[in-house]
Amino acid sequence: MFHKEGSKIIFITLLLVVGVIFATDFIAIPWLKTVLILIAIVFLVLVLQFFRNPKREIDNSDNHVLAPVDGKVVVIEEVYEPEYFKDKRLMVSIFMSPINVHVTRYALNGVVKYSKYHPGKYLVAWHPKASEENERTTVVIDNRIYGEVMYRQIAGALARRIVNYAEEGMRVIQGKDAGFIKFGSRVDMYFPLGTPIDVVLGQKAIGGKTVITKK
Repeated sequence: MFHKEGSKIIFITLLLVVGVIFATDFIAIPWLKTVLILIAIVFLVLVLQFFRNPKREIDNSDNHVLAPVDGKVVVIEEVYEPEYFKDKRLMVSIFMSPINVHVTRYALNGVVKYSKYHPGKYLVAWHPKASEENERTTVVIDNRIYGEVMYRQIAGALARRIVNYAEEGMRVIQGKDAGFIKFGSRVDMYFPLGTPIDVVLGQKAIGGKTVITKK
């Protein structure tokens, strides 16, 4: 199953691969013909794996917050959040490599209170200033147990487009499709200070499955 955001790129890639295969009929050197076909097929496989969207059974509950994306937990620390809360928050960051699933899922149930896109730079996603200077979207969801929880999709050095489906006033469901980040990036989550965190640095997170915090 593939994400709808990849349909155009997948279609173009298929056309290119077919074109390369037909073009090799005019190449007389057998090894060169084989190499070009293999390169085209590998490229197609890479594109397909990048836009994969695996179906997952979600344990929907207001008693926990789930990871919004697949990736590696790279930051758990107190930070000042200047855009919406304007106070100190506990931030959990998940870094996505190009081989991870890049679907963003809603981490919790609730109502979208805030959703804003910010143009910006394309620093490497793990750069300390990436969350403030890179292209990003900020979304705040109001949940009946956790109150307002923020997540921020952040573009990386390769990511050139962030897709965000959250709109203010929407009621969203935990684990459902919230957007997509094309070609690598990270997602930051912001919780009230003192929130118990159930992941550790370096842990592999699975979007819609890994519990970030629970009550």
